[in-house]
Order: sequence, then structure tokens, then C-alpha cells
Amino acid sequence: MKNKKLILSSLLIFIALIVSACGGDDDNTTSTSSATVTALTAGSATFSSTATINVAYTGTATLPYTGGNGVAYSAGTAVASTGVTGLTATLVAGTLANGAGNLTYTVTGTPTSSGTASFVITFGGQTVTITLTVNAAANTSCSSATGITKLICLCDALKASLTSTQIASLQISYAYASIIKWSNFPDGIYGNRVGLKLSGLTTAQKTLVLALLQEISGSTSNEGYEELVQLLAADNYLGGSDYGEAYYHIAILGTPASTGTFEIYFGGHHTQLSNTYINGSLVGATPSFRGVEPCTYSTSLSFSKAVNGSSTATNIIPMNQEATAFSALLTGLSTTNLATAKQSTTYSDIVCGPQVDWSFPTTKLGVKGSAMSSTEQALLLAAIKTYVNDLNATDAAAFITLYTNELSDTYVAYSGSTGLATKYDYIRIDGPHVWIEYSVGSSIVLSNPTTHPHSVWRDRSTDYGGTKQ
Repeated sequence: MKNKKLILSSLLIFIALIVSACGGDDDNTTSTSSATVTALTAGSATFSSTATINVAYTGTATLPYTGGNGVAYSAGTAVASTGVTGLTATLVAGTLANGAGNLTYTVTGTPTSSGTASFVITFGGQTVTITLTVNAAANTSCSSATGITKLICLCDALKASLTSTQIASLQISYAYASIIKWSNFPDGIYGNRVGLKLSGLTTAQKTLVLALLQEISGSTSNEGYEELVQLLAADNYLGGSDYGEAYYHIAILGTPASTGTFEIYFGGHHTQLSNTYINGSLVGATPSFRGVEPCTYSTSLSFSKAVNGSSTATNIIPMNQEATAFSALLTGLSTTNLATAKQSTTYSDIVCGPQVDWSFPTTKLGVKGSAMSSTEQALLLAAIKTYVNDLNATDAAAFITLYTNELSDTYVAYSGSTGLATKYDYIRIDGPHVWIEYSVGSSIVLSNPTTHPHSVWRDRSTDYGGTKQ
């Protein structure tokens, strides 16, 4: 019996030793821990450099943290940017400090637009957003350039601000079938305009569009660029789903250069600008179409609206000077010349409007410039200048010289009244080169005022730079 007890005691002691040994092994085992931090400081995040639209970028982002637990961590997966897309941020492997330290991310890609690229970073139980500035272009200043060099620079600056998809819409081949696609109708009715619609552009990108248009436009008060902005403001005033600057198109047909042919095209409801450059010079500034609703003629009404998100409204009187100059011309004619200029035909709109290209009437109507006094010819030239001065001074000078030399062979005809403010009032200037029409029609959108004008400047030889097919 004693032997059995001794054996049992020995067995119990052996088992206890085994359990004790196993328990000792468990105490020496260290469990794997995850990397954690108590905070990520997004406000102190830094990038090695800023990025530029459409330029490949490689840099690093440094993101400070606090409360690190000293644990190693592996490289992360790529985090795609939002806002400005095209970039990714990838965590570089490392080991956390016990306390404060920095995480490093490799940032690569090609940003597709200018603005702010945002990266949502999740690490160690924390989530923050860090941001990278993407510049519109490496150098968007063209202020030191002049002439065709400046125009090319501004075209390049605009392109540099756009995505590759936007550039494909903006710049297309120079072809007759494309340059004639303009209309006085809004996009909802006429959907064939070429180019990039302003609705898809940021305020910064539209500012570059306006800078390009300002360069090729005149600076005379209420003409040129001021007139163009007022036309956009008028469409913004109409608003709705069909009207407004958002529905205007900018296009570059061909490649801007000091050699070859290209056109700057800007068009929408009530505006068409068609500047054709050949070997670095403006050869054609037409067709140039203008119309406006609302208008202030023969009313006490006034209208204004902002353009491109401006906090300042623009006064809408884009064609008042044209109407005033035409009325001064007609009322300044002698009784005989005014009677000769008067036509019995009623004109409800312009004759050589959209898609009526190279179809100028062969018969001259009205009073010929050679029958006018020098004072009357001066009034005729003043009316012509309200159109030619829509160009910058350098480009306008050549057309003014040409048209001045041809005043004696230029005809003036009108229908309706001499005030050019009543429905179906119409005037035409028809020379060896110059062709200008101004027609007052019914209002379309608004009930007051009840009229609105259409007008076009064309050139019998240099419309579209002389391109006919």
C-alpha cells in the first residue's frame, strides 16, 4: 500500500513539473502587435514640391504623427487623389517611433487639372485628408510677349490648364466644314458648334479663355473686349437651360504658330468671333456676329449681370454704340441721299447670317459713297469703326485703312426708320470688301423690351481668312 502511495505521489510531482514547464514557456512568448498612433497631424503635412497640370509628378509627402507605439509597418497600397485626379500616394514601409514621428508617402502620377489634389489617408486607427496644390501651368504669364508670340503663349497657357480630353475638344484640325459651324441660336436649338464648352471649365480656366479673347479684342470703351463681356452678361441675364456663358464654345482650329493657318473661334447664342491667322498675321476677322437680348433701345430699362462668377455685375449695353452710329449716319445724310438709301423691302433679319457664306448679293443697293459729302463719309466710316474696333488696335488698323480707301465705292441702304430701334429697322453697308448689316427684330425671351437686334460684319474677300472650301 505504501508503495502504491509512493508511486502516485511521484506521478503527481511529475505532472506538476510538466505543467510548470509549459507555463514557463507561455510567459516568454511575445504576441505580434499592430502599428498604432494617437493622432495624424494633417495640418502639418508637407509635400516635396507642388505639381503642375498635365506634367508627370514624382515627390514625397511627409505626414507627422503622435503617440506611435514603436511597431514596424509595411508599405501601403496606393491612395488615389480626389478633386484633382491622376495622382496616387503610397505609404513607404518603416517603424513607428515611441511617441512622435513622421510617415512618408511616395506621390506619383500626372494631374489632370489644376486646383487641389486630396488624399484620404488611413493609418494606425486614424483617418485624415492631406492636400497637394496643382498649378495651372508652369508659367502662365505672357505679359512680356507681344503680337503673335503673345497670342501663341496665351493659347499654350489655356491648353496647359486643361485635361487631355478637354484639349481634344478645344483644338481640332483647321477645316472649312468646321469653321462655318456657328449660329445665332442657343445650343438647345443649334447643336453643331465646335470646340470646348465653357460649362465644363473652372473659374481659373475661364479666366484664361477671357485673357485670350481680350488679347485679340479691342480696348475701345464699349467695344471689343468690353462688348464681348457684355454679350456674355446678357445671356447670363436670360439664364435658363439654354442661355448663359456656360453654353459658349472656345476652339482653336489648327496649330497656333507664326507659320501656317489657324483660327480662334468663340461662339454661342448672339456671338460669333472668327479670327483667322495666316503666317502669323490676322487675315480674316469675319464673320463677326453680334446680337443682344435684353437691350435698352427706346426704353428706360437697364440690365446688368455678372460674368465668370464675378461679384460685380456688368452693365448690358453692348450694341448701343452701333445703333447710335447708324442713326447718326442716316440722319446726317442729305435729303436726296437719304431718299436714295431708303428701300421699300422689309427685312425681318440680316441677309448674310449663319450658314449663308460667300453668298453676298451681286446688286448694290442704296446711296453710293461717291455721292456723299466728306462729312457724310466721315459718319459712314465712324459706323464701320464700331465693328472694326472690336479688334485690337494693331489688327484693326489694316482693315480701317482698307475700308477708308474704299468709301467712295461703298453703299448705304436702309429700311424702316432712321432710329434703328423699331421692329424691322434695317441698315446695310456694302463695299468692295466690307459688308455690315444691322437688323431689329422681335424679342424672343423677354416681353419688355419688345425688340432685339442682330448684326453681322463680313468681308467679301477675307471671311474665314479667304477659305471657301
